[in-house]
Amino acid sequence: MRGQGPESDPLPQDLPLPDERSVPDDLPLPDAPPPDGDRASAGAAPADGDAPFWKRKSLAEMTPAEWESLCDGCGRCCLNKLEDVDTGAIAWTDVACRLLDGVSCRCSDYDNRFATVPDCVRLTPAVVEEIAWLPPSCAYRLVDEGRDLPWWHPLVSGDPDTVHAARVSVRRRTVSELVVPAEEFEERLRMWPGQYPRAGISPRRPPPRAKAAVGGKGTKAGK
Repeated sequence: MRGQGPESDPLPQDLPLPDERSVPDDLPLPDAPPPDGDRASAGAAPADGDAPFWKRKSLAEMTPAEWESLCDGCGRCCLNKLEDVDTGAIAWTDVACRLLDGVSCRCSDYDNRFATVPDCVRLTPAVVEEIAWLPPSCAYRLVDEGRDLPWWHPLVSGDPDTVHAARVSVRRRTVSELVVPAEEFEERLRMWPGQYPRAGISPRRPPPRAKAAVGGKGTKAGK
């Protein structure tokens, strides 16, 4: 597991998020796939030849370029996780890998990541089937389970920023493991990284930007 912290006793409940300016409404991890409302469009299904590659191909059939494009850039998988030694349950923290850029939500040294972070996991079709800690909204997990991509995925929206506008990514919601000792990871437990985002259930417009106040500076709608 990437960034697995020290083994621990049964884990405490989620702690508040002290540094966030707003907290999204997340749904608990569903027992069944989200409703069809998270699909990009309604109506008759296209012919197989017209369907996007993630609907026509298995993970093992994808080209390297298709495989890389399947990552939505949310950054959730780059958060440190703890595993209960008795139950195997996974608990998420908001402590990010040292290489994760907290704004772009991308690896800052992707080509050399395995040399810098030896426990970074290389995803393959076989690994996706085996590991239990991929986020429920992860595109690799969704495709492996035969589900469609949500509306905010860049391959569906055509815009790499929708994953941030929909508040699905970890943008400005993490701290680096460079400043948090491993023994303090339990103090950074969070529920939201392991939950299916409410934004993924049905399309909605990104939060509007706040208008400039008279005589003052404008601010962006909080994240």
